[in-house]
Formats: sequence, structure tokens, C-alpha cells
Amino acid sequence: MTAVPATAITDRDWLSAQLRLAAGLYGEAGPVVLGTIWWYSVSAVLVTPALDPLVATGRAMDPALEAVTLDMVPDGRVLDARSSRPLGSDVDEIGKALAGSLDAGIAAVAEVSGAGTRALCAIATDSIANVLLWAGKAAGDVARGVALAEPVVAAVGDHLPRPRFVEVGGTPVVRRASCCLIYRTGSAPKCVSCPRQTPSERAQRLRMTFG
Repeated sequence: MTAVPATAITDRDWLSAQLRLAAGLYGEAGPVVLGTIWWYSVSAVLVTPALDPLVATGRAMDPALEAVTLDMVPDGRVLDARSSRPLGSDVDEIGKALAGSLDAGIAAVAEVSGAGTRALCAIATDSIANVLLWAGKAAGDVARGVALAEPVVAAVGDHLPRPRFVEVGGTPVVRRASCCLIYRTGSAPKCVSCPRQTPSERAQRLRMTFG
């Protein structure tokens, strides 16, 4: 495991090297696909240090890139992240801090890979919603995690789409606005909750997974 400052995300040379590593994992799917998959994975890790403690304790850690360290493995995957300083409980302040990190990451990934900014923003929304949902489950308070999603995303800015949830068999699930594009690598099918399915197909697959 290697500790890497999260500010590396804005280094275009470093990011280009990460996408080359991603090609080793997912094949030569093209820069747009690889950049989208990479951001789908990393954005969730990037927002976790702020949102996990926000749900568990009511107080976030700072998600600013200069405060966050990423834990990476040699194949380029980012497995975890941690923040070095507390931030507080004000949702507007947390959203502004998240915006600084997410907007910088989105700009860098869009420039290096050619992926569309709107698609990357949708991924950021889904990452926030998923992390809050997972944190709520871990804290035994799913309703709190779900309830935080909309104000947190709104505080990040209106360039992000609103988060959405659906209940499947009594279980809240993120109704994704984004597609990670992993199906375009040829190595995996569309995700269960992929929005690039017919509504009936997605509903059926969600019911099969969550009851």
C-alpha cells in the first residue's frame, strides 16, 4: 500500500499514468471509458472521509485535497482515503469543501480523458448518495444517511444533479444518474442499477438483488 496525497489528482501527468494502469485492469477501452471508470471508483473514496463521520458522529472531516491522503495499491486502485483535520457539522461548509475537491478532480479527469463534465458530475452525485447510504447502514441509521444526501449535494452546487433513492424490498437503493461505462470494456455486464437499461429491466434486476 502506498500513501499518496490527494492533490495528485490534479496533476495531469500523474492522472495520465493512472489511466494507463486502469487499461491494465480493464483493457484498452479508450480514454473516455477508462477515465469514467477511474472517476467512478475514486470519487466515492474521495468523499468518504467527510461523509462517514458526518453520519456516525454529526461532524465531518475535511475533504479538501490538501487534507486527504489516498491509499493505493500498485495496480493503481485507490482503496481508501483519510483526512488529517476536522471540519465540523455545517452542511453548507462541508458542501463547499467537497465542491473544491470534486470540481478539481472532475476538471482534471475531463481534460486528460475527454470524458464529459456532466457525466462526471452525475457520478459525483451518485458517489455522495452511495457513501451516505453505506454510512447510514454502518451506523444503524439508514434514514439519516438518506436524508443528508440532498442537502449535501445542494451545498456542493447546482451543477450536480439531485440524488435519488428508491426502495426495493424495503431497502433504500440509489437510483443512479450516472453510468460507470464498465460494460464497454467487454469484461463486465452493466451494473444492477445501471441507468442505461430499460426501467423494467433495472427494476427486475434490483428486485432479484434486494428482494
